[in-house]
Amino acid sequence: MKIYDYNGKKNLCGERIREARKKKKLSQADFAAQLQIEGVTIERDCISRIEIGTRFVADYELLIVSRVLGVTVDWLLSGI
Repeated sequence: MKIYDYNGKKNLCGERIREARKKKKLSQADFAAQLQIEGVTIERDCISRIEIGTRFVADYELLIVSRVLGVTVDWLLSGI
């Protein structure tokens, strides 16, 4: 499967995820731990790559990310 880039990034939500994570005062490691509790297998380095746009974000991951951060999926995707 080919993963496409949009304006050089593999996701649209990375900057918004970073913004919401910092607003909640979560480190990348703490955020990854909360996602793991919710059933998403992810490590701290994956969070870093999502935030800089070099990792694809699956739809189920985006749903759980929005729940953990207390924001909507629409808000996460509106950062462009």
